[in-house]
Amino acid sequence: MPLSPRVPDLAALDLLLSVVELGSLGRAAQAHGISQPSASSRIRTLEKLVGVPVLERSTLGSRPTRAGELIVEWARAVIDAASRLDTGIETLRTEHRSQLRVAASQTIAEYLLPQWLTNLRAAAPDLSIALDSGNSADMAQAVLDGRAAIGFVESRQHFDSLDSRVIARDRLVVAVAPGHRWARRGTVDVDELAATPLLQRESGSGTRDWFEDCLARQYPGARPAPAALQLSSTTAIKAAVAAGAGPAILSSLAVAAEAAAGTLVIPTITGLELDRVLRAVWPAGTAPKGPARDLVTIAHRSGIGSGEPHQ
Repeated sequence: MPLSPRVPDLAALDLLLSVVELGSLGRAAQAHGISQPSASSRIRTLEKLVGVPVLERSTLGSRPTRAGELIVEWARAVIDAASRLDTGIETLRTEHRSQLRVAASQTIAEYLLPQWLTNLRAAAPDLSIALDSGNSADMAQAVLDGRAAIGFVESRQHFDSLDSRVIARDRLVVAVAPGHRWARRGTVDVDELAATPLLQRESGSGTRDWFEDCLARQYPGARPAPAALQLSSTTAIKAAVAAGAGPAILSSLAVAAEAAAGTLVIPTITGLELDRVLRAVWPAGTAPKGPARDLVTIAHRSGIGSGEPHQ
């Protein structure tokens, strides 16, 4: 319920306690960093609110009236409680500043974020970091729901109520087993690629969404063939591709090591542009703060790509 208008504010009560403790309105004003006329005005306002004089003033200083002694006793309990509240709030703020929850799509979480977080921890060794990873749609929703302070996604899709910044650039490629016909040929055209059932992640995956969107934009009316196999992780897809289960569209970041080792082959796709951007996202109308802001800065300066703020 609302407080009565007779209740003075905390600053006036705190000043009254200082007057009684120091024995002088002037010394109390100095301790609170205000002028003596301002201090006198606050005490007069307090007396008007409570309806009785609280101080007796003389050339020797100020002392509480009988009613003032009661007000001082009650005020001391109020100020002590306010002090405990302030201490508790500061503790919560400190704990909040020392924790960071990050939501990142799988490609970013596996191949980019470890180095970014290492750099962040080097600058803030006491920082506690919790990372959730999944598809881009789910990670964007985690930011919207407040389950993460900052998110990193791959999808081209515009997420309502989110602002974003491009922090890296990437390219999608087709990966096949060394014995696949596309590996022997070295190329695959867009028509054959679209007609071939691929190994894919679930709907909502940034990689899958980007590929399907690029195909639809560059070849209106084109639709990819139904998935040959749908798997929940990039690691599982790479293992299936290497085992000969079929080709897959994956991030160039995700297959760099396998391509270098020769366990996967990356044929050239002719007729389809699959470059993409990776974004940091946060709730619209706000700005990343503290460790979240620092992480976005580190990601943007990583050298893998750059971009300007986008809303």
